[in-house]
Amino acid sequence: MAIDYNILINKKVDTNSNVPVRDQILQIAIYDEFKAYETYTRIIEKFGNINPFINIKEAEAIHYSVLIQLMQKYNVEVPMNDFSTQIINIPNTIIECCELGVAGEIDNIAMYNNLLNFAIDDDIVDVLFKLQAASYNNHLPAFRNCVFNHYNSGATTGNQDDIMQKMQEYQDILNNVMNGNIDESLISSLFSKLNISMIGGAVSGGAIIALLNNFLAQNSKEEE
Repeated sequence: MAIDYNILINKKVDTNSNVPVRDQILQIAIYDEFKAYETYTRIIEKFGNINPFINIKEAEAIHYSVLIQLMQKYNVEVPMNDFSTQIINIPNTIIECCELGVAGEIDNIAMYNNLLNFAIDDDIVDVLFKLQAASYNNHLPAFRNCVFNHYNSGATTGNQDDIMQKMQEYQDILNNVMNGNIDESLISSLFSKLNISMIGGAVSGGAIIALLNNFLAQNSKEEE
């Protein structure tokens, strides 16, 4: 069965496609893990062996290895890791890379929400949940702490109205992520807002981290 790379790029299962749903689920997941691995690899190449990128890069390799095992079990074709040869635009500062990591992991969590809506095989469901949990419980907090430590060590000032507006925008986006009600436009919005050089102020990073801390704290209380 041919691989539909448009489905992989969109990260959404297409029930009208000729590609079986199980194949789509596994191919979408591994393609996204390939992208994360290659992105973090390029960041390390640019800035050196810095945390949390080096640890998370190794985790991404484990993630796609587990998915490859499932794909072999179900005789699903593994998509080409074309990110290894693509030009990946890496930000010019480490803090921007950390914010990119925050956005990437939120995007990854949202992707797994979608895939889990269609997965029916117990072993696939189990792996998808574990990979999503790794992003939520490990990778996202690591990037969050990276950003938090940066702004905590060198606070900046900015227009309070702009800050509050951005905080509300992030609140809306993150509410949707945590509730599983996120679409492509919200994800695109999140990525654009996390680019410091484009939104014009380091204060926004602190706002993001405050909101993420709030959401993670609420989630922990709900699970207790």
